[in-house]
Amino acid sequence: MTVFIIRRILQSLAVVMVMSFIVFGGVNIVGDPVEMMVSDEATQEEREKVIRSMGLDQPWYVQYGRFVAGALEGNLGKSFVYGEPALEIIIHRIPATFELALAALLLAVVIGIPLGVYAGLKPDTVASKSIMAGSILGFSLPTFWVGLMFIMVFAVILGWLPSTGRGDTVPLMGIDVSFLTLDGLAHLFLPALNLALFKISLVIRLARAGTREVVHQDYIKFARAKGLRNSRIVLVHLMKNIMIPVVTVLGLEFGGLIAFSVVTETVFAWPGMGKLIIDSIQSLDRPVIVAYLMIIVLIFVIINLVVDVLYSILDPRVRLSEIKS
Repeated sequence: MTVFIIRRILQSLAVVMVMSFIVFGGVNIVGDPVEMMVSDEATQEEREKVIRSMGLDQPWYVQYGRFVAGALEGNLGKSFVYGEPALEIIIHRIPATFELALAALLLAVVIGIPLGVYAGLKPDTVASKSIMAGSILGFSLPTFWVGLMFIMVFAVILGWLPSTGRGDTVPLMGIDVSFLTLDGLAHLFLPALNLALFKISLVIRLARAGTREVVHQDYIKFARAKGLRNSRIVLVHLMKNIMIPVVTVLGLEFGGLIAFSVVTETVFAWPGMGKLIIDSIQSLDRPVIVAYLMIIVLIFVIINLVVDVLYSILDPRVRLSEIKS
């Protein structure tokens, strides 16, 4: 197990290094931030002064070397626009995005797995067919349109839930969270559900496919022949075997929830990282863009690492084959 984890950590570090080069190079060949920072009436001396202050007068490999050296010390550069460390600006927005992503993931698990298992156990019922039809809608409908419809129906017409903002927050271990207040939960529900719709559909299909495959296995038939209760067969024997692909996909999709929550955060004016990256792209604030992308890379790498370890725990054959290779 130790060899397996060490090998995975080394592979993860290599991925981070390669991605840092790609991200830094990709962001620095797009646009000219000096044009966004300097007025049209600025003299050439003023323009060159701004270029030097940003460090853009140095060759790209020097800039990249400084970035890597700073990153190893926890410094991802200073924002051109805010004049503050890019990492601090993003960290200030991370709790809101994490809270939204976790709520969406929880909704996907709580709603998707039971519906998927039911659809797999009762494939010919009207309810099962309705669930699968609903999952197609979840895949097909654009997120921004669903979000606008949620606001129109639940906030404007019915007036049940607020449409924008994060609501009241309370500190939890030094971090402001909104899920511990009723007002915060009311503000959280619609954007979380909007963000979770695609994932709910995905989990439904994964759980249904896994259930249809497992339910005909010999050990399930043997468990029934032994007279075990149906609930025990489902919760113990069936769930354990369908959770491997579900855990793998959910782990990867959690990174996607964080990275691609931009649309939902914009529609519901949720004060997370999504709004920050949109503003930074518009102003070509390269340090913030690079810092944001590197944090997303780290999140994906860490999640993949955790998923690999969980996967090896659920199925020891994965770990053994890795060690043998």
